[in-house]
Amino acid sequence: MTTEEVTRARAGQCEEQRPTEGQAAQAFDVFARLCPSREVFAELADKWSLLILMSLAACGPQRFSELQRGVGGVSRKMLTQSLRNLERSGLVLRTVFPETPPRVVYDLLPLGRELAELVAPLGQWTERRAGQMMAARQEFDAAHAEG
Repeated sequence: MTTEEVTRARAGQCEEQRPTEGQAAQAFDVFARLCPSREVFAELADKWSLLILMSLAACGPQRFSELQRGVGGVSRKMLTQSLRNLERSGLVLRTVFPETPPRVVYDLLPLGRELAELVAPLGQWTERRAGQMMAARQEFDAAHAEG
């Protein structure tokens, strides 16, 4: 069966029926176009979310500025948006301490810690294999260059 056939076969399993909180997890299907799990998957797969989760898992609770330094290249705007989405999804806890000025700390909730543990091997694999992938890209680009 081709990938397209698998996708078509899976499509519709979730589109017509929106699972309630009490239904089994297998009622969700990230391959189905209208399944709410696809939106969740897409939010997690954005450029910054997984890096933020990995940083919190590796370094523990952090303030905003610590996270921004730890996740090199993330802008204040994108860090704010990503943290808000992670908090909204029950992965990150934002704690405001009643001090002057207020101190805000971000930490992983159990669901976020579980995801960070699953993603850590992907990060490690990427670090080990990045050189090979970059070389493959160079070969591909050279073979497909116009000229």
